[in-house]
Amino acid sequence: MSLIIRFIDFAINIYTFLIIVRAIISWVSPDPYNPIVRALDRLTEPILYPIRKMMWRFTGNLPIDFSPLIAIILIQIAGAFIKRILFMFLT
Repeated sequence: MSLIIRFIDFAINIYTFLIIVRAIISWVSPDPYNPIVRALDRLTEPILYPIRKMMWRFTGNLPIDFSPLIAIILIQIAGAFIKRILFMFLT
């Protein structure tokens, strides 16, 4: 039981870390052909793109991209919800 919850917590922490790394790397205008940058894009874009698209409707052309922050908040909320449900059903 706790192994499943620990794995979910670990996966959420890793994905949050990847989003933070991508946000920091984006500040320095990285080479888009760098394998690390491409891997980060492939891993994080499925979550960030829909949030960015939705945020664009409300914020327009703001120079700051808040999608990583929103994604981290949503991932943490979803993770807490999933862990609570698993804890209820597995105990």
